[in-house]
Formats: sequence, C-alpha cells, structure tokens
Amino acid sequence: MTPFNDIRDYVGVPRVASLRLSPDGTRLVAVVQALNPDGKSYGTSLWEIPLDERRPYRLTRSLKGEAGAEFTEGGDLLFGSRRPDPTVKDPNEEVPALWLLPAAGGEARQVASRPGGVTGFATGGQTVVFGSDVLPGDEAGEAERRTTRKDAGISAILHESYPVRYWDHDLGPGEPRLFAGTIGDDDRLTEVRDLTPQPGKALTNASYDVTPDGSTVVTTWAVPLSHGELRFDLVAIETSNGGARRTLATQDGHDFEGPIRVSPDGRLVACARGNHADTTRIPENTLWIVDLATGEGHAAGGELWPADVAWAPDGRSLYVIADEQGRRPIFQVPADGSEPVRLTSADAAYSSLNVAPDGAVYALRSGVNAPPAPVRVAADGTVEELASPAPSLELPGTLTEVTTTADDGTTIRAWLVLPEGASAENPAPFLLWIHGGPLSSWNDWSWRWNPWIMAQNGYAVLLPDPSLSTGYGSEMIRRGWANWGPRTHADLMSITDAALELPEIDATRTAAMGGSFGGYMANWLAGHTDRFKAIVTHASLWNLDQFAGTTDASMYWQREFGLPGTELYEKLSPHLSLAEISTPMLVIHGDKDYRVPIGEGLRLWWDLQRSGVESKFLYFPDENHWVLKPGNAVVWYETVLAFLAQHVLGREWKRPESLS
Repeated sequence: MTPFNDIRDYVGVPRVASLRLSPDGTRLVAVVQALNPDGKSYGTSLWEIPLDERRPYRLTRSLKGEAGAEFTEGGDLLFGSRRPDPTVKDPNEEVPALWLLPAAGGEARQVASRPGGVTGFATGGQTVVFGSDVLPGDEAGEAERRTTRKDAGISAILHESYPVRYWDHDLGPGEPRLFAGTIGDDDRLTEVRDLTPQPGKALTNASYDVTPDGSTVVTTWAVPLSHGELRFDLVAIETSNGGARRTLATQDGHDFEGPIRVSPDGRLVACARGNHADTTRIPENTLWIVDLATGEGHAAGGELWPADVAWAPDGRSLYVIADEQGRRPIFQVPADGSEPVRLTSADAAYSSLNVAPDGAVYALRSGVNAPPAPVRVAADGTVEELASPAPSLELPGTLTEVTTTADDGTTIRAWLVLPEGASAENPAPFLLWIHGGPLSSWNDWSWRWNPWIMAQNGYAVLLPDPSLSTGYGSEMIRRGWANWGPRTHADLMSITDAALELPEIDATRTAAMGGSFGGYMANWLAGHTDRFKAIVTHASLWNLDQFAGTTDASMYWQREFGLPGTELYEKLSPHLSLAEISTPMLVIHGDKDYRVPIGEGLRLWWDLQRSGVESKFLYFPDENHWVLKPGNAVVWYETVLAFLAQHVLGREWKRPESLS
C-alpha cells in the first residue's frame, strides 16, 4: 500500500517546502507543510534537520502555522506567523507578525507587527528589513485609518494605475512598503522606520535582499509606463539616512527581477534580467550581476534561465539552478561571465539553494519521480541525502523517457510514467498530460497534478516538453512563440505517436489533459483532432481576445499577441474551432483564478452546452488557478478519474462520493 491507493492519504502526506541554512553553516531548518488537525486545510511548521545522523525534529507548533525562515547574524531564527502573542496586547494579532526563536533556547517571541501584517523579511548584520501593506498616507496613522475604513463598511478600491489584481487577490487599497528595524537586547525590533513612504505599487510582489552589513536593501521597483505597461528596475535603499534611494539598474524594454542576492562582501548584486518580448521577439532571461557602487552590470551564465541563485563564499562565482533537458541541475557560474559548469549530474530538479562557509550547497532535490527532500552537494558534485521531515514514497510504476523528431527536425522529449504491470499482453490506457507556462518544463515533482495517482489507476502518463518549453535553448521557444496552437499541436502529436508505438501502451484507449497553457492546448486539441476519447481542461484559455484584457497581467500577454482583435487572436484562439469539437470534455475552473479568469471557463462551458458536446463542469468557488485545499484536491482527482473511466475505459459514469 502507498499513499496513491487512496487520494485522501495522498493529500495528507507532509511536504518540505523550503530550506534555510544558518550563516555559520551549522544549522539547517526546513519549512514543512502538513494537514491541520481538522483535515480541511494545510498548515506550516519549522523543523530542524540535524547535519549528523539524528532525526529531524519540530521547532514550532501553533494553530496559525509559520511562514518563511531566516537566520539572524547571531543565529536566532526569524519566521512569520499569525499566532497570538500572550506577552503583547496587540490589536493586529489576526495578521501575520514577525517572530524570533532564540538560538540559545526558550520560547519564540513576537519582535515586530504592523496593522497590515508582515509580508516577507530579510536580514543583514543587526538589521531586519520586512514588508508590510500600508494604507496611503502617514504611516503613523495606519491603524486608525484601517479601523475607520472597516467601521464604515468600505471595501471599494480606487485605481489610477495598472495592475489591479494578482493571482487570487486584489491589489490595494494599501501599498506594499519596506521597513527596517534593529535586533538588540530588547524583546522587539528597535528603531523601526519606514524606508519607502508613498511608493504606490512599486513594491508589489517585490524581491529584495540586504547587504551583509545591513546598510542597504536592494529591491525590485515597478515603474508605471504609458498604456498600462510596467518596467521593473533595481534600486538600492539605505536602511538609515532617511531611506535614501537610488536606481541601480534600469533599461528600456527590460525588467530586473528576482531572485535578488547580494554577494558575501556586499559589492555585487545578482538578479535576473529579462527583455520585453513582442510578436516577433522571444523573451530572454539571464543572470545579471551589478556593481552595487557603480551600477555597472553584465550578463553571466549564458542561456541559463535562473530559477534560484546563491553566491559562493568567495564571491567569485554563483550557484544557479536552471531547467535543462527535462531536469533542473545546479550550475556553478563564474561571476566574470565565463562559461558555467554543471555541478550535479543526476535526473533531478533542485531548489532552495543555501551555501555553507565551506562551499557545500544545501538544497532540496526532487524530480518527476521523487518529492523534495534535503541534500548536501559537495564541491565535486557528490550528493549526500539528509534525513527528511517528510516520508519517501513508494511509486506505483516506473519512469522512463521517450524522444522523437518533429516535422521540422527538432528533437522532442518527454517523461513517460508506466503503471505496474503494463506489458504487451496487458497494455495500459494512455494519458497525454500537457504542462502549463507555457515557458515551463516537466522536470519536477507536482503535488497539485501528480501523474502517479493516474499510474496507480492503471494509466500510462506522457509528460512532454514541446515547443515553448524551457531548458532546450532559445530556438525551442522561438518555434512556438506567437504560434501556440499549431506548432505545439504538431509537437504533441509527434511525441504521442512515438509513445503509442510502445507495446506497453494501448493506442485505442487515449485521453489528453492540461491546465493553464496546458488547458489552452487541451482546448486546441479538442478542436483540431478527434483521436482522444476524452479531454480534461483545467484553468484554460478559451477566447484569447477575452482573456488578454481580463487576466491579471494583460501587458505581458499582449506583448506576444498584440492588441485584441488583431491577426494572432484570429489565428490562435481555440474558441474559433468550436464547431469541430466532438470529444467529451471535462471543464475545471476556480472562481478566484485571476490569471485565467473564471469567464474563460464559463464561456467554454456555455459554448460546449450550446454546441451539444458531451461535457461536465467542475467548479470551485473558493479556489484560484490551482486547487489547493485538501478536500477539493480529493474531489479534483476523483472527478477526473471518474470522467476518464467513463470515456476511456468504457465504464458507467459514477459520480464521485466526495461530491455527495
């Protein structure tokens, strides 16, 4: 028996979310997500991972859970939590505050709170920089203004610039600001000051880091442009001297974004620089290194798209994780721009980089066939597994690869999950699962959409990286740029044909599914082929003209497609092929999805109904782009499996018990 036998067991498996190493390299802490006692939601807690052979142990326990972890210079552990503080009479205790767990032992104590909560934090020297949402106006009157607004029953937000929403929440009426305080002998941070009065939306979803001496915070800074456009600059803000701010890096048509990492000597800053693409120019993202004193910058790492970055102790190189050929290795990148060297060699995906003073890298290692677990990577690339707070999982099948050549000569590869017992005598039904993004890759474990649950139920699952996938060089993106449907469809059919030639797979029982961009492609397949018995489409784009103006980041998508109503919308919108759809479809959408708004799901559902296509609509009023609540995740998997069983396996439709 494995957790994949019962989806309720699967959603209850603890998950390691991130790691943080102490400055002296002697302590490693993990943020672990697990079911709350009520079984209806997830909570997080901090766990110590001993660097010897002892077992991990839990550091924090609270009903509200903990978020994030950051060590101070002295080895104390900072974290965010909504837990009440019995020693502080705080009217803001329902919002997250900043807490400190002493290295010497003892109870955690609250060290900073704000009426708008504490959202993110970083340290340098004795300085702690943290974010908080503040209503416009004088910072000192923040609590009173919030009370007045609440008592008056006001929820309205007046916007004068774009954007207005992000992912699943509204932006405003408050504005994100950065504050700095000093760690001292007192119970709470002292000399707390507002570093960014009246920033507008400049710090929305900002990424930042603090210099080792605590004198400067380097952060992304959103600059509004005409016609709803945005540009992200890199700015340096002094944590004293009134928060003096200067622009560190700016360039028309480019964004400087996270991850932001200051070098150990405080001289250099690493970030990601990306260009503003258009209908003919593909996006490019590169590691960018800036001199903190002069602002001079240069690229490093070649075509690597940095997903996470950490400086080596001597500041002469960086460790970078980036997609490559269906994996996400760690690379060592010289800061002078020389060629990067791949450090790790296994079929794995790394995340949450931390570098010890001796140069060893602590990280989470995962893969399509393994959930994240902590490891230590030596300078020669040797990987040592560490004890994990989460269990390892026995998988109900095997993982292999499939490759083929597309019609234009490009090599297309995919992971293939085969269920136990699949053979030429007992071929498995086939499920094509298309990744989102579209700039993404099937190279990591997924708790949201897990192919091993499908394998447990007998399906062979193909996880392809078609055009627009990352980790294959710029040409793979160029092939599908501004040509989503036709080019990606051809790649998917090529790799599907290759997989169906395997004797372990039943080519007569097939289905396709995907979410986000994968949902777009599921809709596209529905209108351009009838080879599949069923199609599942989650959080999917249906009418591109409608989507491009209602998503939470219209400026990004309209760079690729142009203004609504122009040629590409007519060429690429799946809804224009409605008349060709005959395959049964399961439509899934969440009402809190602002990336692909619910209007896409509602319009698709109505169009299918009007056209007489056999279909069902699984609707989540309280979910966003993903389905995150444990109970809803059970419903998602059970409904998808029931729909596939009906149309692929020929069984009678059985309404999932979880929906009763």
